[in-house]
Amino acid sequence: MAISGTRIITETFEAVTLLTINRPEALNALDQQTLQQLNTAVTAIEADPRVKVAIITGAGDKAFVAGGDIGVMQPLDPIAARQSAVETQQLLNKIEYGSTVFIAAINGYALGGGCELALACDIRIAANSAQLGQPEVNLGIIPGWGGTQRLPRLVGVSVAKQLMLTGERISAAKAAEIGLVGEVVNADELMPRARELAQTIAAKPKVALQLIKEAVNNGFEMDMNRAFAYEADLFGLCFATADQKEGMLAFLEKRRPNWRDA
Repeated sequence: MAISGTRIITETFEAVTLLTINRPEALNALDQQTLQQLNTAVTAIEADPRVKVAIITGAGDKAFVAGGDIGVMQPLDPIAARQSAVETQQLLNKIEYGSTVFIAAINGYALGGGCELALACDIRIAANSAQLGQPEVNLGIIPGWGGTQRLPRLVGVSVAKQLMLTGERISAAKAAEIGLVGEVVNADELMPRARELAQTIAAKPKVALQLIKEAVNNGFEMDMNRAFAYEADLFGLCFATADQKEGMLAFLEKRRPNWRDA
């Protein structure tokens, strides 16, 4: 199934959706129309019971997402700018905290809002030609779509501050070195690898995938004792699922499990 919008294209194959940001003439910069269509697409993916994994990438071979659309942002007043940030943060929160596993396939520039979109995904893989960064300081602003919060949690406070305070772009190899991306591949291998990874995850039981995301994301906001207790609660909850019974029985019987996603 393929659904096409002016700025967003989605294609769903069994349990995996490929979501392409389709504005290559503007290096896939996120203007209001693109963000609205992205929000609609993410909402539809979350509502589709078939979908376990979504891959986000950019059209063309130059950019994942080069950032927010500066021409749109430049004339905003403080109230409108804040509202725009809040709305986009809410969209990216759908990606991070939703039940679907999101993979960012970073095929080129992932700068500013593009880097923040990638940060909201569960897994990030990059082409070796990709460049990442938070260069907002060069525009007299700060990251406003979650970058000042997600980036330090991912790479550490000192490294995150250096990236944001200098506004420098880094290579995919450097991004992997600091933990910003998990894997770097040749450009022609990016989408095959993203699909392979998506299919591997999509073959797992859906409830367990959802609970892993919840345990990691929500546990980060807790002290360790509360986080351990929360993990134990979710671990116990797994034993209310048909897939726990099937998974363990299949292991004991030395056969492949037949997941019911329930």
